[in-house]
Amino acid sequence: MIETDIVVSAGLRITCTKDELAQALGVVARALSTRTSVQILSGILLEARAGELRLAATDMELSLRASVPAQIEGDGAIVLPGKTLVDISRLLPGDEVTIEHRPAESVVHVTAGTASYTLNTYNPEDFPRLPELEAVSTFSVERESLLETIGRVARAASRDESRPVLTGVLVQFGGGKLVMAATDSYRLAVKETSFSSAVPDLEAIVPGRALQELARIATSGDEVEIGVQENQVLFSTDGVWLTTRRIDGQFPNYRQLLPEAFEHELTLPRVELLDVIRRASVMIQRSTPLQLRFAEGELTVIARTHEVGESTESLPVAYTGDVLEIGFNADFLRDGLELLDSDDVRVKLISPLRPAVIQGEGDDFTYLVMPIRLPG
Repeated sequence: MIETDIVVSAGLRITCTKDELAQALGVVARALSTRTSVQILSGILLEARAGELRLAATDMELSLRASVPAQIEGDGAIVLPGKTLVDISRLLPGDEVTIEHRPAESVVHVTAGTASYTLNTYNPEDFPRLPELEAVSTFSVERESLLETIGRVARAASRDESRPVLTGVLVQFGGGKLVMAATDSYRLAVKETSFSSAVPDLEAIVPGRALQELARIATSGDEVEIGVQENQVLFSTDGVWLTTRRIDGQFPNYRQLLPEAFEHELTLPRVELLDVIRRASVMIQRSTPLQLRFAEGELTVIARTHEVGESTESLPVAYTGDVLEIGFNADFLRDGLELLDSDDVRVKLISPLRPAVIQGEGDDFTYLVMPIRLPG
C-alpha cells in the first residue's frame, strides 16, 4: 500500500471558518473508533497542505477524510481528541476559528471570538498510514443509482462478526452494470443496476457498514468516484474520501440460492400488505414467527405469542389450491416490503419449508427470505 507521510508539526497556525470546520469534522468523526484501548484511533488528524486543512479519522477498518479551505502558517500535522474537537467546533462563537500548535508545547490552542480552549495532542507518527489518494486510479458512477442499489441490499448484510464475509456486500461491476448482493444466511437481497456510462470490471466484498456510511455522506453531486488499491476500496463524493478494507473470503454463490421454479406466484398490494404485517408485528416477541396462511382467495396474517396474545387480519388474494401455512421472521419480511417502491409486490412460494421470494414490478431487485418452522 502506498502510504501518506505525516510530517510532525514544527509550528502551525490554521485559520478557517467555523461552520466549514464543524461540518467537515462532523463527517470524518463517523470513522472514530470507540475502542478506548487504542487511544490514537479516537483522535482526528489535522494536516496542513497547500493552503487547506485536511482532516482524517479511522478505526482501521474504515477511514474518512475531508478538507477545509484555510489560511496556513507553517506546516505539519497534529492529532487531537476527536469527540472533544467535534463538540467544541459546534459550540464556538464567531465566524472564524484559529488552531495553533507551538513546537515547544504538547498542546494546541483553539480560539474563536471570546472562547479559548487548550487541548492535549496525540503523537501524529502513531496515526495509521492511509492510502495516498493521488496515487489511486478511479472511475465515476452515477450517484443516485449507486445509492439506490446500496439502499436496497445493505440492510440484508449480517451484523455477526463471527462470519466476516456475511458482514460485507458483494459488489460486481462489469458489462455496463452493477450487481450488489448481501445475505445474513436468513435472507438475501440482490439488486442489478445499469449505468449509462462505461464501468470497468471490478469485484470486491465491501463492508456493509462502509456502504451505509457512503450513503449518509453522498448527499449531493451527480457522481461518485470509485477506486481500488490493493486491499482497499476508495469512494470519493463531494470532497470527502471514504476508504475501507476489502473483506477476504468467498462470498456465497447467491444465484444457487434462488429457486428456479415456484408453486405459487401472487401479486399483492404492497402498502396494504406492509401495513397488515406492521400491525401484526406488535404482538411478536423474541423469535416467534409471523404466520401467513394462504387459503382459497384469502391471506390471513397471524401473530401468536403465549406471553402477549394473538392477532389475526385477512386480506383478499388470488390464491387457489391447498391451504399453505408458512412462518417468517416479522422484521425480515417487513424489511423486504419496505425495500420495494412499487405499488404491487410479487410473492413467490414453494412450500412451508422452502424460501420465499419477493419482487417488485421489475426483475432488477430480488429479496429472498427463509421460512421459520411453525410450532406444532
